[in-house]
Amino acid sequence: MNSYDSSSIEVLTGLEPVRKHPGMYTETECPNHLAQEVIDNSVDEAIAGFASKINVVLYKNNSLSVEDDGRGMPVDIHPKEGKSGVEVILTKLHAGGKFSNDLYQFSGGLHGVGISVVNALSTLVEIWIKRDAKEHHITFSNGSKKTELKVTRKVSKYNTGTIVKFKPDARFFDNIKFSATKLHNNLRSKAVLCPDLEINFYNEINEKTDKWIYKEGLKDYLSKSLDGLDCLPTDPFVVNYKTNEQQLNCSVTWTQYNTNIIAESYVNLIPTISGTHVNGLRSGLTEALKEFCEFRNLIPKNIKLTPDDVWQKISYVLSIKIMDPQFSGQTKKRLSSRECASFVANIVKDTFSIWLNQHTSMAKEIAQLAIINAQIKLKTNKKVIRKKIFSGPILPGKLSDCISTDLNQTEVFLVEGDSAGGSAKQARNKEYQAILPLRGKILNTWEINSEQILANKEIHDISIAIGLEPNSEDLSNLRYGKICILADADSDGAHIATLICTLFMKHFPKLVQEGHIFVAMPPLYRIDAGKQVYYALNNNERDTIIRKVKNENKRVKIQVQRFKGLGEMNPSQLRETTMLSNTRHLIQLTSNNPLQIFKTMDMLLSKKRAADRKKWLEENGNLDNA
Repeated sequence: MNSYDSSSIEVLTGLEPVRKHPGMYTETECPNHLAQEVIDNSVDEAIAGFASKINVVLYKNNSLSVEDDGRGMPVDIHPKEGKSGVEVILTKLHAGGKFSNDLYQFSGGLHGVGISVVNALSTLVEIWIKRDAKEHHITFSNGSKKTELKVTRKVSKYNTGTIVKFKPDARFFDNIKFSATKLHNNLRSKAVLCPDLEINFYNEINEKTDKWIYKEGLKDYLSKSLDGLDCLPTDPFVVNYKTNEQQLNCSVTWTQYNTNIIAESYVNLIPTISGTHVNGLRSGLTEALKEFCEFRNLIPKNIKLTPDDVWQKISYVLSIKIMDPQFSGQTKKRLSSRECASFVANIVKDTFSIWLNQHTSMAKEIAQLAIINAQIKLKTNKKVIRKKIFSGPILPGKLSDCISTDLNQTEVFLVEGDSAGGSAKQARNKEYQAILPLRGKILNTWEINSEQILANKEIHDISIAIGLEPNSEDLSNLRYGKICILADADSDGAHIATLICTLFMKHFPKLVQEGHIFVAMPPLYRIDAGKQVYYALNNNERDTIIRKVKNENKRVKIQVQRFKGLGEMNPSQLRETTMLSNTRHLIQLTSNNPLQIFKTMDMLLSKKRAADRKKWLEENGNLDNA
């Protein structure tokens, strides 16, 4: 029997905790969050008034550099650590200049672990620092210092700033490649939210250069994003509020779409998916509109306006700057600072109340939108009350649930057909993986009201299984951290996956916004080459594998099997290729360009758009080479 004493206790020092458990410090799907940490440091210099330009380069070898013209990282010796300031920042967790307000009034890099996490999870980090009329250079590898800090040349005393270049380590990420689209959108949002800041992005992979500098900041951003849509009001309602300790800017309008096409929130220029600031915006808008309606007796009898009624069809951009923001977790996706809810709610309520009374005709139209939403909800509740998921309903009989309730682990697979569902049940890890088989193609819900879709049994089962109703903004009852769509690898499977994606995009947009929806990519082919077994997702991948095998051994016998469906795969194959976390392919469903996505989906899914669909297929049908 193994003894358990003090010698059994493992103490992780330096950056070892990050390398051992990277998911606790950053997102491990791809390295974009590492880029965000470095960019945020440069943006903090801009917010503080010391930087006016940021240059970002994405290189072909998948490394990334971020350059600013700020003050430059400290290069003098730290009085307690006995090392240069830059070395302390890069190699020590919780070391930074943002724990007090002396250096940065508003900053996103609160935790002091961002740039050190980048160092821990990169094979190489190079830093050039220009300050005190000198350029300094230092390098790190795998979390440790590689070369000493040294002066490389003299520069003008007015030429200051920092360049950080790093290459992520593939061992720590599901996909080692940066998402250029996410990077592009993140940088653009920084420029929008920080007026007069010039941001340049050069993508060496496609040789494309982008430059952003917004003199007006947030003022025109929402209007340009929703260009071409009927909005109410046409010119968005805008709030601009600023004190020495707080700053609030937001832009709000309503569209004809039954979801939030643009729903962006930021804290000190860091993008967030939810939090107390968003709750405050909802509350402030609702209270102001309710008071307006009650004063003018606009609300019919038995109707009660709720935040959900006001929030439907809204599009908004919210940006706040506060001192010492508190986030839920190092990835900073949710703001948890309690005082922000009342701060945002009070400012928005007062400002929106004045606007409503100054624009009474427009205000009555907005009020009517909310009242109609409340009336629809009231009628639907009476008709489909047995379908609603109140009071802890019994889970669907076909659901094979998992044991764990930890959202950081749990995942449910929505599987096409009972046969595939049977294989998936045997292939899963029942500790944290649940299986819900579905019967063939689910309903096309693109043109159906959210309050009516629960009448469909398959959608009703999905809703109960995940613990949420359509259009729910509150995800506290969510039962699984990942919701994975698992369909056959052929065209029929792609059709089914598209219909399920449509369901979540249209009726559960919050799940998409917060990154909970994934599409599993099962293989279409199995390739046996001697004793070696390979799997290919499509024709191109199959041909590439065959060429590679033949180049290595021309005599080897190659056999190719095309899977007709998931049910044809035995459980061990399904586990290895599609369900095992370190070998599977999962694609996250995102909405980086919501307006374009909704226009495209409307063209592809609307019954009225058959002619447009035909034209699109004639022009783009040749793009399908799988």
